[in-house]
Amino acid sequence: MIKRELSEKLAQAAKKYPVLTITGPRQSGKTTLARHAFRGYQYVSLEEPDNTKIAREDPRGFLDQYTGNVIIDEAQKVPELFSYIQTIVDTENRPGRFILTGSHNFLLMENITQSLAGRCAIFHLLPFSKAELKGSKPIDIDKIDNLKAPTRKKKTGDLYEMLFTGFYPRIHDRHLEPQEWLQDYLLSYIERDVRLISNIGDVETFQRFMRFCAAMSGQILNITSLSSDCGITSKTARKWLSILECSFIIKLLRPHYKNFNKRLIKSPKLYFTDTGLLCHLLRIRSFEELRKSDMRGHIFETWVIDEFIKNYYNRRQEPDMFYWRDSGGNEIDLLISRGDELLPIGIKSSQTFNDNLIKELNFWRNITNNPRHSGILIYGGDNLLEFKGLIILPWAML
Repeated sequence: MIKRELSEKLAQAAKKYPVLTITGPRQSGKTTLARHAFRGYQYVSLEEPDNTKIAREDPRGFLDQYTGNVIIDEAQKVPELFSYIQTIVDTENRPGRFILTGSHNFLLMENITQSLAGRCAIFHLLPFSKAELKGSKPIDIDKIDNLKAPTRKKKTGDLYEMLFTGFYPRIHDRHLEPQEWLQDYLLSYIERDVRLISNIGDVETFQRFMRFCAAMSGQILNITSLSSDCGITSKTARKWLSILECSFIIKLLRPHYKNFNKRLIKSPKLYFTDTGLLCHLLRIRSFEELRKSDMRGHIFETWVIDEFIKNYYNRRQEPDMFYWRDSGGNEIDLLISRGDELLPIGIKSSQTFNDNLIKELNFWRNITNNPRHSGILIYGGDNLLEFKGLIILPWAML
């Protein structure tokens, strides 16, 4: 089994909290992680209809079967359980008593807020990070602008093959053909997960909506254009975006404004949480095709943003990330907030470094009146460079 970065955080939390919840997209490895991290625990899955039926009809009797510590998989399917779990943990006062997993963040969080607030540690697990796949140490975001080149280069593999394959564990564990598996995954997600959250009758229109969203990955979200292109109302588009976000298929990155309210009002950028699924929705059929695609820059940017999100989640932190764009179209792809400091990061898929790749970072330096402001360019090349006070970071070091 490929080690997950969350393992240590889970072990620490299990000594302090009576309930741990692991959320994330379907097939991100939640069950495998829970069963590996808590090997001595009993296990029950609410994916199985018999278990679901018993849990709904007799929640107290269902939980009484598990006198020891237990993992309850897909716990959001039976919300009636949460009040009874609250009673048990308040009575027993035993850390690590319940491990809950679920693919629907909204449904889980709604029940946790109502019944388990203050008793539950919450973790988000996305598909593999690059560091997890390679068995390497994740990059330290707090020290990312002080990186040094490794003493000797390691074989890094092909960037576009990695982006095309994506990061869902089953593809890598079973060595599956990614696009075949992702087709089945997409159908299963829509038929099971989407219909559980919302009664969507027109599945074909929802699939088309996802493809239009894929075409916007790495770009500022335009609800009016999205709804018009898809032939749905803006209200429906917002509802469907919420479904995609709460099931961890997409992530919205908010713009940075000093006025906090404007961050919430202005349009976010949209990113898919897996580049393999993104390629599938864009009908890119091979990594050679991806290499030549007009979307490769947006897909590369999507991957970089995903890696930062995973880095935060794996440390059990909410991503303190934004993008910035002014009325003239000048843009910083990613701003990392580090206390009082904002670290600007540019993202370019080009394999060759040139001055033109850092013009937006230099623009940021000028408007902040700090010509020596630290900044980073993450690019598709292989060499770690320092240029005019900026770190030019190769993709393989993420």
